[in-house]
Amino acid sequence: MFNYTINLYKAAYSGLARSSWYLSLVLLVNRSGTMVLPFMTIYCTQHLHFTIAQAGIVMSMFGLGSLAGAFLGGKITDKYGFYDVQFGALLSGGLIFLILGFQQSLWSVCLTSFILSVCNDAFRPANSTAVAHYSTPETRTRSYSLNRLAVNLGWAVGGAVGGFIASVNYHLLFWVDGFTNIFSAFLLLKLMPRTGAVKKVLHKAQQAAVTASAYKDGVYLLFLVFTALFATCFFQFFTLQPVFFKTHWHYTERFIGMLMSINGLLIIAIEMVLVHKIDGRRHPLVYIPLGVLLMGFGFALTNLLPGTGFTGFMIIVFLTIGEIMSMPFMNAFWISRANESNTGQYAGLYSMAWSTAQIAAPALGSFLVDYNGYTFLWWALGVISIVSAGGFTVLYYNRFSRRTKPLQVNI
Repeated sequence: MFNYTINLYKAAYSGLARSSWYLSLVLLVNRSGTMVLPFMTIYCTQHLHFTIAQAGIVMSMFGLGSLAGAFLGGKITDKYGFYDVQFGALLSGGLIFLILGFQQSLWSVCLTSFILSVCNDAFRPANSTAVAHYSTPETRTRSYSLNRLAVNLGWAVGGAVGGFIASVNYHLLFWVDGFTNIFSAFLLLKLMPRTGAVKKVLHKAQQAAVTASAYKDGVYLLFLVFTALFATCFFQFFTLQPVFFKTHWHYTERFIGMLMSINGLLIIAIEMVLVHKIDGRRHPLVYIPLGVLLMGFGFALTNLLPGTGFTGFMIIVFLTIGEIMSMPFMNAFWISRANESNTGQYAGLYSMAWSTAQIAAPALGSFLVDYNGYTFLWWALGVISIVSAGGFTVLYYNRFSRRTKPLQVNI
């Protein structure tokens, strides 16, 4: 049994390009410093003395900036290539993290958060395009999962360390986040030379022959609607759920940080092996609804179980398994519809769907809490998850259920 497990893990990680590992290492360093966002709502309400509604505005500004950054990042990546966009986004984001830590008024926090999010989220479509560039169709889903593993390993470290730092001095979070961003930018330069990663410029006639607009792909746009519903629920994990844990169940910052780190550790332990075992056996839209429903059940558990530490752990487990069963296959679906000339567009639209949810999530969550309390919020998230899962299922049966071959990637 032990040897079988070891061989399973070896198989899950074998065959990936060296550049894919380098990209994941850059992400690991970057996300190990991710400490501001998980504690931003608590920071705004507890230290800047904003109301919960004002904190929701701040988080929505992160979402607006994310939307703008994803759009610009996708456009610039298709035009100039993924390498320069990644470096510029990491460097500028790190500098603005440092500036954000000095802001005190609502308007200055909102403005700086918006600019920061534009810079940070221009990185996402560029990075997704880079993963596609350095991987093969057979390793693509696992390459994206490797990136997610790096993000979540960094998240585990950042969540645990961030919880400790927040208990000492919240302002240190901004310094750590800023300098890890800057270090990641120069690590990218060191590990992955720019040569070979520069965008190949096509003549207009060649470009017209291969480019199909992602903005006219009706199936993909419908997929993004259901993705945005899912993401609107998912973002409550980072916005209102920590506040609920703190104010209603009276968890400490350190315990909240530990719960956040458990999310990352479970992804590290499970996701690559699971994706290796089931990737290509069924269409991605078969797996995604299951993950969405598991996440919805995780939120509903907040109402079904008493507010103990074990309950918090169980909630994180269901949310994490739901994430593992859905997000890697969402990536597999969007990349399957792209080609070499429009990957930035598809990646940008996918990031924009998440950015739209990042705008809607704190506003919707704050409204539902103000309207009828946290209990109403958790039930509402369960219902929205059911709607999202149903949408993905209907899309699959209407458009893809008759396919007998696994979904192939066009790049």
